Amino acid sequence: MSQVSPRGTYLQVSESLRQQIESGDVGDALPSEAALMSSHGVSRNTVRRALKVLEADGVVESAPGIGWRVVRGGDRRSLAERMTDLLTEDSLSVGDTYPSEARLCERFGASRTAVRRVLAQMEGNGLLATIHGKGRTVRALPAPIVRP
Repeated sequence: MSQVSPRGTYLQVSESLRQQIESGDVGDALPSEAALMSSHGVSRNTVRRALKVLEADGVVESAPGIGWRVVRGGDRRSLAERMTDLLTEDSLSVGDTYPSEARLCERFGASRTAVRRVLAQMEGNGLLATIHGKGRTVRALPAPIVRP
């Protein structure tokens, strides 16, 4: 990796890994964190941040005791896209209750940390609001995406 980068180095590492996965250069299991540190010339923290980006996007998953493995097949949308699309898929309206963190973790097979990160992003974008004691409610619906 270059020493000076306008983008976060962890993002460069995550994109490099994503390309290797998409091209088939990586099998079902990713190399160890130590091997990734060596091959990319970065710290363990940088590798872990890159892996968390890929995990949030549903590209890889952590397998305790095994390491990181590639998620094959299934929905390739990012967790943020899937959680935002949940508003229309479940026909939620403004004021409706958004599913709990526990239900979202179960539904998407994601960690609580990843779910909380996306929920914070959705709140920041004005889609959700947190009401103390009641959970999260839909504040606004996403703008429809027009595809040519």
